Amino acid sequence: MIIKHVDEWKEEVYPILLSKQNEFLSIGYDDVSIDQIWTCLVERVWKNNPNKKLHEIVQDIFHLRASTYMGFITINALQDEETDMMESIRSLMGNEETKENKK
Repeated sequence: MIIKHVDEWKEEVYPILLSKQNEFLSIGYDDVSIDQIWTCLVERVWKNNPNKKLHEIVQDIFHLRASTYMGFITINALQDEETDMMESIRSLMGNEETKENKK
């Protein structure tokens, strides 16, 4: 059996990723993308073991639970929101410093 890094298998398992996307859409999750599903698998399921056989990749995709996926999406959204907030604060602080320097 051939073992490859998971990224090398992505093209071959695309139809299975599409099936998983359709599964999530059919149970009511909107705006599910194949890239998000793949990233979830890479960062959550394969984080500590990114070298897999093809059948292991397929099995992991089929076994990905909606709750795991939604938890991943939620955490990423919160982290993005926090990053945006910190950038806004830095921007405002920069404007305040500029005003102070003009005085």
